[in-house]
Amino acid sequence: MNIYVMVDMEGISGICRVSQVMQGQPDYEKARRFMTWDVNACVEGCFEAGAKKVLVRDAHSCGFNFLWDELDPRAEYIQGESRLRRMPELDSYDGLILLGYHAMAGSMQAILEHTMSSASWQNFWINGVRSGEIAIDAGIAGDHGVPVIMVSGDDKVCAEARRFLKGVVTVQVKKGLDREGGFLLSKEKAHRLVSEGAAKAVRECGKIKPYKVRHPVRMRLELVSKGKVPAERENLKVIDGRTYEVTGADVEQALKML
Repeated sequence: MNIYVMVDMEGISGICRVSQVMQGQPDYEKARRFMTWDVNACVEGCFEAGAKKVLVRDAHSCGFNFLWDELDPRAEYIQGESRLRRMPELDSYDGLILLGYHAMAGSMQAILEHTMSSASWQNFWINGVRSGEIAIDAGIAGDHGVPVIMVSGDDKVCAEARRFLKGVVTVQVKKGLDREGGFLLSKEKAHRLVSEGAAKAVRECGKIKPYKVRHPVRMRLELVSKGKVPAERENLKVIDGRTYEVTGADVEQALKML
């Protein structure tokens, strides 16, 4: 059993402020340690449940957030950019874990809610269904026949994951009160839940089906600011001054067209 882990930062245990997830901000360096600890707890659970190989992708911002010298040596890691594919070598894996994810833009009382870019993306739809990063990455994985087996983060992203992904294991490490506030678990309890959840997800991997998005894939994006629609692009349908659509052969191709 080979397991792929995509790691974002907003849903990591112990994190609830913008200053923790942005490079150059005062709380960022400590939050990198929190992120690395959640990764190690996840890797521990995967191997405890019998995984043969675990590949972990740093998927937050520039992709240089892990503390490399503190990572579990049993796994392999991807950091930095990967322009050709969001999840390189995904076809070689049996299940995908979305660790430290956050709820889609506009979710009430969700910690650090947004979709892809809090600065520029207001709302986003896939084939007419309002969606977030859970659906995006589950859709990309589904096009490769890989199921999302676990999602961790706050209570709002866990509920979102269950709406989209039948049978997924969810690990709630905090409860949202506001965009920058919530009930947080202790480090020890959060890490135990992540490890136990990863182990359960690996054991149940064969029972969970990939998330399939109907092809061709139509994506609609509403921007935060007016006058930013890239109307000069080919194969783009302008809806209004802040909203446009693209259609791609699959999820990843459509995403690259936005």
